[in-house]
Amino acid sequence: MNFKDIGAAPTTKTYDRNKIDEKTGNLYESIVIIGKRAEQINQEMKTELIQKLDEFAAHTDSLEEVFENREQIEVSKFYERLPKPTSIAVKEWLDNDVYYRNPNEDK
Repeated sequence: MNFKDIGAAPTTKTYDRNKIDEKTGNLYESIVIIGKRAEQINQEMKTELIQKLDEFAAHTDSLEEVFENREQIEVSKFYERLPKPTSIAVKEWLDNDVYYRNPNEDK
């Protein structure tokens, strides 16, 4: 997933409550769905970050090399500048990009 081009707000933003609960009719249900999606995004980002950092990892016991590895620092800074998983999840929710279902209503 390309997190940089997602277009989510990189900082805190106030959203219209009515737009968030519009799809479910229940604000709390919408927030739970957004929260679960944010957890999924966070796991994807974490997995991708660990894979990229492992590419540059030097498997030695020298502490000097750990602090001098510029590539790892740059990759880490890139991920720090990305929008937070919650912001991405809210944007996806408002753009109707999140699929959800309530198993209790399917019966």
